[in-house]
Amino acid sequence: MIKTTFLSIVIFLNLSIIQAQQNSLRWNINDQGGITWTINEQIPHYDHIEMSGKKMSVVVAYGVNADGTFSIKRDLVWPMLRTIPNNTHASLMHEFTDNTINSLKINGFAAKEIVTNISLNGTIVVNSKIGNGVQLERIIFPSTDKPVYCEKYLLSNTSSSSVSIKIPELSKVTVTEKKKGVYGAYTLTYKTTGYGTFTVAPGKSKEFDLTIIGIKNGEDFSEIDIDAELEKRKAFINQIWDRLILETPDTVLNSTFAFAKIRASESIYETKGGPMHGPGGLSYYAAIWANDQAEYVNPFFPYLGYDYANKSAINSYEWFAKFMNDDYIRIPSSIIAEGDDIWQGAGDRGDAAMIAYGAARFVMSYGDKATAEKLWPLIEWCLEYNHRKLNEQGVVASKTDELEGRFPTGKANLCTSSLYYDALLSSAWLGKSLGKDEKLLDAYLKKAEYLKGNIDTYFGANVMGFDTYRYYKKNKKLRAWICIPLTMGIYDRKEATINALFSPELWTDDGLATVSGDKTFWDRATLYGLRGVLAAGDTKRGIEYLKKYSERRLLGDHVPYPVEAYPEGGQKHLSAESGLYARIITEGLFGIRPTGLKSFNLTPQLPLGWDKMSLRKIHGFGDLFDIEITKTNKGIKVRILKEGNVFKEFEIASGKTVAINIYT
Repeated sequence: MIKTTFLSIVIFLNLSIIQAQQNSLRWNINDQGGITWTINEQIPHYDHIEMSGKKMSVVVAYGVNADGTFSIKRDLVWPMLRTIPNNTHASLMHEFTDNTINSLKINGFAAKEIVTNISLNGTIVVNSKIGNGVQLERIIFPSTDKPVYCEKYLLSNTSSSSVSIKIPELSKVTVTEKKKGVYGAYTLTYKTTGYGTFTVAPGKSKEFDLTIIGIKNGEDFSEIDIDAELEKRKAFINQIWDRLILETPDTVLNSTFAFAKIRASESIYETKGGPMHGPGGLSYYAAIWANDQAEYVNPFFPYLGYDYANKSAINSYEWFAKFMNDDYIRIPSSIIAEGDDIWQGAGDRGDAAMIAYGAARFVMSYGDKATAEKLWPLIEWCLEYNHRKLNEQGVVASKTDELEGRFPTGKANLCTSSLYYDALLSSAWLGKSLGKDEKLLDAYLKKAEYLKGNIDTYFGANVMGFDTYRYYKKNKKLRAWICIPLTMGIYDRKEATINALFSPELWTDDGLATVSGDKTFWDRATLYGLRGVLAAGDTKRGIEYLKKYSERRLLGDHVPYPVEAYPEGGQKHLSAESGLYARIITEGLFGIRPTGLKSFNLTPQLPLGWDKMSLRKIHGFGDLFDIEITKTNKGIKVRILKEGNVFKEFEIASGKTVAINIYT
């Protein structure tokens, strides 16, 4: 009774923190689906956001100074302009800090920009007043398919008199050292177009542009139509926002999900080794990882139906498959430098478990038999590798996990074994769809059951008063990754595990601390944790804490995407973390669990206080469909719709599972 009361107090205090934070958010959701910061006395304030296209990426550090003026710094990355040594971090990068408006003159005087509002919607839109009744709209964005960064400026005269506007001619050309480039010297061109002196009548406008271009010798992107580039960027955003649409009574969750789809999808680079989804963060480009791509984001892509993303997922698995071998020497953690090299400096991180888990889920959700057959040998190889790594206690040994030794993991960690467990189940179901040997598939199921018991025996423990899991054998403190069995459908210790996750020992304003008592956090653990809590059926706390997290990431002081880590990396907007956020919805809230190329289990968790929720335009299992969940007197009604017509309908209790075959 004492422990129950203590936990109730803890929950109450944490919810009070949530309510307090709701009253101090900086941004608001606007009518166009983006978010807007209306500038008030809460300045100075600075933030940074990453935006990407197929040929380049940019981290824009922007903000408003104490006097209301605009601040900007652009860190541009060209992943296919490789530098020497050609390692993981060898993408050409260059910083540009010029604020073009500082060189602008109105009626002969220097313009002074006072920012009124900033909006994010896949671009950065800055609205300002710059004197003499002239208003400025600045739109910042990357090209979708060229190595070009763009800023579009619109100057509007809102006064009753004509004004003279002098737009500066800015041009800088930088040529890198030939000996430092894999492909020789690279040319960076910074220039304005539309410059000159103009008289702008009342009610009229004048446009000019800034572009920054990075090229190899022999390339030419000098003729850029910035309006066409903006339309392509908008078309990409609209395409992503018009697929896999979340509809709930909570606009914050709907919008955070919509933004997560952008960041998860935009960071795919057109390398010589095929399309490669890259984390970003001014560090990780033109390369793939067993965790970020194979495990985190690839299993999400089929539901979105973005062809280029699915191609990047298939390409990543095909690259890993090239390293299968008869001696079962481990697959590299990362394929880097457009496929020219590998990285495996942290040792075995459980990479084969990551790949098997992600590949099996991806191919089932994708629903294409030919792709599944192509990747089946990789999945089989990874399963066998893990089987050979079982220790005497029957759990998987690995040197470390995806944090690569930043925190201790012992000789066997909870994450690797949990991933292998899920991979065994998925592979058994996938193999059935492909008509594989029943004895092999039965063996996978038996291995999964054996492993599940061993996970509980080896890792199950009372840690800091909670009957949850120790992350490794000698672990004495609570770790964020105790959440991972919940995401794999292992609920034996769910109540104590959820209580531990939301206790002051682990939960912070930024989500889960990596280890109790440490200030370090990695969003990936929080995102796994929230998915697991919802999948396990604790919708009350799951939604409350998901909303707290979502408000902070979408409307707080560092927006609008999930981040990598802190203090390491300064909360970079790594792309795969946004994929993990989206999976909270698809796999946690709606409970979609693939069981075959054309089938899945559906375990919807309708939160208390919600009458309905829907996922629309789901591209999964080779089909297109909607899922509608509606509250009834006895439970919930589940409807699967195709082309607006009811395909299947069920009445169940919230949290119960129904098996769906999308074709029959």
